[in-house]
Amino acid sequence: MRVLVTGAAGQVGSHVVDALVERGDDVVGIDNFATGRRIHVRDADERYRFVEGTIADRNLVESLFGEFGPEAVVHTAASYKDPDDWVEDVRTNVHGMVNLVDSCMSTGSKRLVYFQTALIYGVKPLVNPVPLDHPRRVDNSSYAISKGAAEDYLSLSSLDHVTFRLANVIGPRNVSGPLPIFYQRLSNGQRCFVTPARRDFVFVGDLVPAVIAAVDGTGSGAYHFSSGTDVPIETLYGTVAEGLGLDEVPEPDRRPLSDDDAPSILLDPSRTIEDFGPIRFTPLSETVARAIDYYRHHGVSGGYTHLKSDES
Repeated sequence: MRVLVTGAAGQVGSHVVDALVERGDDVVGIDNFATGRRIHVRDADERYRFVEGTIADRNLVESLFGEFGPEAVVHTAASYKDPDDWVEDVRTNVHGMVNLVDSCMSTGSKRLVYFQTALIYGVKPLVNPVPLDHPRRVDNSSYAISKGAAEDYLSLSSLDHVTFRLANVIGPRNVSGPLPIFYQRLSNGQRCFVTPARRDFVFVGDLVPAVIAAVDGTGSGAYHFSSGTDVPIETLYGTVAEGLGLDEVPEPDRRPLSDDDAPSILLDPSRTIEDFGPIRFTPLSETVARAIDYYRHHGVSGGYTHLKSDES
């Protein structure tokens, strides 16, 4: 199969590229390195070509579709690193999606796999775990608003698609959220802060097989990719400290939740299990150990978050 992967230098995108190429697909990846890393780009060969650029560039997107003719698109690219950069969020997340959908429709690309934030439901969901029919409340960040609008345009089209609304995907190549922040600060002997927030942390390697199945035609519409279990952020902090081999876990600075943070993000995965089958979720300790091994070899980059930072 010919597959275009956007955000191909990011955590999810680069792992999907590897899996597709290794099973024999022809793949083109695109990334502008806003948050992706060059070290995540695999070497070009007869199966893989990488293009540096942005999906907000309509001419570039149209030329890629015209030259390559992808049968499927895995759309992981997203703007999220600056919560105040609304213009870039709209350019990448909304205009970028429209460019992809238009090109898919005009060239006959059969399927698009998209990735959505759990914040589509707002920071204070009405119930936990959150069901797929929970009201959408995209008023918590520019990131959530723009990602929600992108999914609306995708749904408005007649394009066959799957949307994975994600728990917190972590592991090797993770450059956003608390995991790289905890690793970097603890490695440097700096104090970290934690809040009472709880999250469902899932290993990127557990997500990839579901993505490949979606590329191949499994499923239609929206799904939750979630283990169905959340843990305190402080548990992740302690797991990182233990993974680093620290003699004692330093006492963190415990702070209340900020107004734009969610007490818990926990999604109901029942439809995903029904359509994609049972998923073995890697234990948090193993996921963190793999991430630490990656950081030790490649360093930490990012620590990005769509939320306004209280870190000091």
